[in-house]
Order: sequence, then structure tokens, then C-alpha cells
Amino acid sequence: MEYTHSDTDLIKQPIGYWSWAAYKAVIDRTRAALAGIGITQPQWWVLAQVARADTAKTREEVSHLLRNYLDTGPEVMESEIDTVISRGWITEDPEGRLGLTPEGRAFFSKTATLQAGLWTERHAGISDEEYLTTLKVLQRFIHNTGGRAWHH
Repeated sequence: MEYTHSDTDLIKQPIGYWSWAAYKAVIDRTRAALAGIGITQPQWWVLAQVARADTAKTREEVSHLLRNYLDTGPEVMESEIDTVISRGWITEDPEGRLGLTPEGRAFFSKTATLQAGLWTERHAGISDEEYLTTLKVLQRFIHNTGGRAWHH
């Protein structure tokens, strides 16, 4: 890969710009790929939470967990849960517990395969050690600036 600057010049580049550019590239690619099979990224998050749960989660649990993802917010997550239900991928019982339908299981499998391919694409030429260092450096930037990152 050819880099934009020499190492001497690259070390002087602003992290704010490059972290934003990386975020935008990853999110745009992910969302376009998901749209190609008919699902939004927040809908995927809902489907994955329900499909991967050891025990049934309630709507409130799923919404509360996901509302902080990429500043989505509670209103958007509630709407996305409704959409996933209306598409027949999950059900909601009277107590608010969410369950996967057979159609949801099949679509989850298809989407998980796509997500695995996107992971491989993003990580091409990047060792596990480099990836780990990158995440630790980004977390240190967040810490050093008084920011707050959250992920389960």
C-alpha cells in the first residue's frame, strides 16, 4: 500500500481527521453492503443481539444496549426493533421478550456471512498485533481527551 505521506510527515498528521476518515470509510462500506441485502446497520445490531442471546432479551434490554452505538439514540432503536419485527425476523411476546423466527435465523446467517466477509476485507494486510495496537491507541486518545467510549 502506498501511504499519503512519508513517515516523518505522517507522524505530524491530525488524529481527528484520520480517525474520522477511517470511521467514514468503514461505516459507509458496511452500510452499503448491508443495504445491498435489505437491512440497515441498526437492524443488523437488533437481529444479532436476538440471534446470539443465550436467553431471551426484552425489547428494553436490546434497545438500552444498542442506543449508544454510533449515537443512534433510543427513538431510532425502538423504530428499528419495530422494523425487524414487522419484517418477520423476530417476534415480541407480551412480556417484551424478543425471539428469532425461522426466517430471522436464515437472514441472520446470511447477514453474518456478509459481515464476516467485510471483517476480512477491512483487516487485509493488518496483523492481529497491529489491530490490537490500533485499538489501544484509539482508546488512549479517548482517555487522554476526556472522552467516553462504550461498547459491550
